[in-house]
Amino acid sequence: MPALADHRSETRDLLTSRLSAEFVIFAVADVARCVADVQARMTHLGLSPSLDLVERMAREQLTCRVKSAPPSGSVTPWACEG
Repeated sequence: MPALADHRSETRDLLTSRLSAEFVIFAVADVARCVADVQARMTHLGLSPSLDLVERMAREQLTCRVKSAPPSGSVTPWACEG
C-alpha cells in the first residue's frame, strides 16, 4: 500500500520538523530517528500511531534525554535509542 507508506513518511517529516525546532540541541537526523522509533514501537505493540500520540511520546523521549545530560555539559546529549 504505497499511499499508507507515503502518509507515514509525511507524518514523520512533519513531526521531525516540529520537534527539531523545539529541540535544537539534537541533530535533525537524531530527531527523525526518534520519531521513526516511536512510530515503529507503537505499530509493533498494535497501537494506532496517531500524529498526536507519536508526537507526545517522541517529545517525552527527547525531553528525558535533555534532562539526563550532566550539569557540566561535558557529554553531548543523544537522541532516542530503539
